[in-house]
Amino acid sequence: MSHGLLRAVQRYSHTLALLETSGSKVTPSSLSALTAAKEIKKPITALLLGPDAASAAPSVAELEGIEKVLVQSDERYEHYLPEQVAPLVVSLIKGENDKVKDVSSFVVAASAMGKGVIPRAAAVLDVQPISDVIKVIDPNTFVRPTYAGNAILTVKTADKIVMTSVRGSAFPATEEKSASAAPIEEIAPIDADCKTTWVSEQLMKSDKPDLSSAKIVVSGGRALKDKEHFDSLLNPLATKLGAAIGASRAAVDDGYCDNSLQVGQTGKIIAPDLYIAIGISGAIQHLAGMKDSKVIVAINKDEESPIFKIADVGLVGDLFTIVPELTEKL
Repeated sequence: MSHGLLRAVQRYSHTLALLETSGSKVTPSSLSALTAAKEIKKPITALLLGPDAASAAPSVAELEGIEKVLVQSDERYEHYLPEQVAPLVVSLIKGENDKVKDVSSFVVAASAMGKGVIPRAAAVLDVQPISDVIKVIDPNTFVRPTYAGNAILTVKTADKIVMTSVRGSAFPATEEKSASAAPIEEIAPIDADCKTTWVSEQLMKSDKPDLSSAKIVVSGGRALKDKEHFDSLLNPLATKLGAAIGASRAAVDDGYCDNSLQVGQTGKIIAPDLYIAIGISGAIQHLAGMKDSKVIVAINKDEESPIFKIADVGLVGDLFTIVPELTEKL
């Protein structure tokens, strides 16, 4: 390949970024995925789906690095059913829609939505997706954790289409504005042979900040004994700090709180400015979800608990005495 042709391919290949919305705003994890997409250093086409897509599109069009915003507002995409979303993503990557051509990279947040869409789309395209990216080295080389974060892999792909999901806690949310807004274009839906239907959802309502994006998190473990103690000790402290509430898997499994609050390898992976672990021993699976927090405070009566190995501040003692005292002093 001549140098001139190589430059042409690099110039005209695009990154397709699937962004998730909540109301009229793009989710924090998707804004972090956009930061990763910019590091691939190709023009970015943003894809917004569902009834809120049109209202969220103008703010996305103003972001630095966005060349075009594609919108599909059909209600079939409202709940991001992967069986509906993946065929549309595949169609765009294949160039079957004249609104976007020469897609060589696909980026999505490693959220529940992203984890459902990317393997389905990659299977149809016969490429190997690279999941949970925490660093972009170049358009074909990425860094990702494995073995619950105990090992870090550098992965290089030779696939013509590079498909990645991005760990939101590893990248800051993109906020830089462009000098001019990118064009917004409506695209047609895809008639997928989808046998899945949306039935209902039951969401926990809370006046606390969202766990996925909170700057401060107060998290409880099995040592809190029961739901009554979990609520009575953690809620006042979280209110004083303006913090979100999290939990270990053991606390969730024992019914102390809703599973949407679980932090860890099989829960939410977060990196707040301050993480307070109360009565959490620090199993590998839990540490994988919070060890990138900027400051970690651990409260536990067992000074041999693994959580103390990564804690910046450790308090050894009875949490039923320490937590109320801490709350009172705050």
